[in-house]
Amino acid sequence: MSERGGGSPLVSNIEVTANTVQRGDVIQLGGRACQVRDLFQLPQGVKQLVFESGELLTIHTRTRLAVMRTPRRR
Repeated sequence: MSERGGGSPLVSNIEVTANTVQRGDVIQLGGRACQVRDLFQLPQGVKQLVFESGELLTIHTRTRLAVMRTPRRR
């Protein structure tokens, strides 16, 4: 689902994995919107996400998460 304004999507709701998650993605956890500030690659394809709040989330290669993503400006 995308919201449109001015011809380009403002926010896209997409599914991500440890391979596709990016800085800036917003993930709903426990009813709270958590924005990914940083991420670190761990062994065996695992990633550790660091949120703006300082909280951490470690995801396995098969983990699937729904995120809101704002298009990157070039």
